[in-house]
Amino acid sequence: MAILVNAYCTHRSPAMMEFPHSNLQMRDRSDPELPKHLQDFIGFLMQGGEREMTQSLYAVYRHLQRVQNQASFEVEGENIEAISTWAIQSNAILFLPDGSVRDPCGKVLVDPDTGEAEDRATVPYLDGAVQRKSRTMDQLAQRSIHVAENLPPAVGEGEVELRSAEDVAWRSIGLLIAAVRAESVASEEPIAVDELRARAPLAFKAFTPAESEFVQDTNPDNQTVVNFAWRYESLFVLQWALGLHAALPFPDKICDVPGVARCMLPKNHGEILRQAKLRSTAEILDALDFNYRLLWSVRDAGLNKTEPPAGIDPGVVSERQHALNWLVRFEDSDWDHVDTPS
Repeated sequence: MAILVNAYCTHRSPAMMEFPHSNLQMRDRSDPELPKHLQDFIGFLMQGGEREMTQSLYAVYRHLQRVQNQASFEVEGENIEAISTWAIQSNAILFLPDGSVRDPCGKVLVDPDTGEAEDRATVPYLDGAVQRKSRTMDQLAQRSIHVAENLPPAVGEGEVELRSAEDVAWRSIGLLIAAVRAESVASEEPIAVDELRARAPLAFKAFTPAESEFVQDTNPDNQTVVNFAWRYESLFVLQWALGLHAALPFPDKICDVPGVARCMLPKNHGEILRQAKLRSTAEILDALDFNYRLLWSVRDAGLNKTEPPAGIDPGVVSERQHALNWLVRFEDSDWDHVDTPS
């Protein structure tokens, strides 16, 4: 008897199916219906928000957000176990006709009735991502920074599509001028909008809706000014990603704000766009995984009303995470709506 299998792969290039199957249909993120389907499927699994969120269910939810390819196919019952090797290689979880979601080895991750996971069921992660997490944990241990072991790996190289170098350059230009405007307002010497436009006309094409509103607000509230001034930290990360800084130092102090501004402010912004080139994906993901765990550690310290470990500055790691999550297209969010869960 043929069994219909829906597989949700986070790998951008799923492995070849070398097991007997039929009626294969495959779609990727270029299909505009896939994101909607994934959101509907998440809603189905969460029972419209009524199902209690468990660690396993949350891991499935995050997996589905990272899906790059969905495959639908049929296998005869005697061949069902042969799917496992392909599912592991493709970093796929499986949805079967009984309503269960299963890991690559067939163990139940989400029971259709209880929502519970079977013992030893595991949401898959790419080997490279798991190894990166291990390296990060070693680095943190050397600094005596405790981080929960059950935090998942960051997105892996085989499943991520970074923002383009040109997009990062545009975003950097917009961030720069919004932050400069905030700094000038905070110092009670606000730079006029017309002067900013004359000095950096491309920035006004790069602004997000929130940045545009802020820059043109003649009387912004203090908290908004502070929030945009903190964007120098996000900008520093994007400049680093463009190779304009040698390293991301440990985040125990704020960045060199004048240096970050000088890195781009006096330059021809058109040239910055034309010459933009990103660091390697591996370097960016190393920074993402490391900062993600630091963010958890400072938030854990806040919940326990203790000082952040190793002198970490919570504002710095939060802004860095915003930039890094945007770089890796976390939840496919635009800049103004990037989330930084930990």
